[in-house]
Amino acid sequence: MDLSSIFRFSDMVEYFPKILSRFPVTLLIVVVSVAGGLVLGFILAAARIFKIPVLKELAALYISFVRGTPILVQLFVVYYGLPLLVAPLGVDINHWSKLFFVLVTYLLNDGAFMSEIIRSSIESVPKGQLEAAASVGLTTFQTYKRIIIPQAFKIAAPAFGTRVIGSFQATAMAFTLGIIDIMGQVKAIGTRTNRVLEGYVDAAIIFIIVSYLLERLFTWMEHRLNGQTRRKENGIAL
Repeated sequence: MDLSSIFRFSDMVEYFPKILSRFPVTLLIVVVSVAGGLVLGFILAAARIFKIPVLKELAALYISFVRGTPILVQLFVVYYGLPLLVAPLGVDINHWSKLFFVLVTYLLNDGAFMSEIIRSSIESVPKGQLEAAASVGLTTFQTYKRIIIPQAFKIAAPAFGTRVIGSFQATAMAFTLGIIDIMGQVKAIGTRTNRVLEGYVDAAIIFIIVSYLLERLFTWMEHRLNGQTRRKENGIAL
């Protein structure tokens, strides 16, 4: 069998810059979903931590749905369901950019996962610190802002980094709605040239390199946070 009929290195090299040129689209999806997911995650986590009636049940149901279904299912639920949801308000979004639906889907997905990271991190902070803060006259808001959240942030750092990397890798499904991101470009090149494997190898290289760089970045940030904590503890001890 002629291996060139299956894979040609020259084609892989040729396609690589074309596929890499769509990285900004993938990056946009990640940035919007993570940033928006953090905001939504804090809201959902607060509803469950403070046991807000109705909201905590809705939050739990929403999180259960998102964590229990594949991102592909969520993409099509949002793409076909959101227009029906807003139609009674007199808003027609059927002709909006498909990128909008992708961004909404990934934001909602990250919001559910981020909320669990935030909630578990906050609940990991010893409860006695809440009582100690109350004894010196701090309000609940001040306690969480000055004491609880800074500690929870350090606890959440490893899980947050893992989630961001997972979000980046999950963007590989965005092309199913016709988005020309990294994987969308691979599909377009494959359709045009009938050469598929080379494009997928290029995409794999990009995903591996970026995932590795993100992992190193978050490891460095985690070490920095732990180093600051140790310096503060040593300062107090002195």
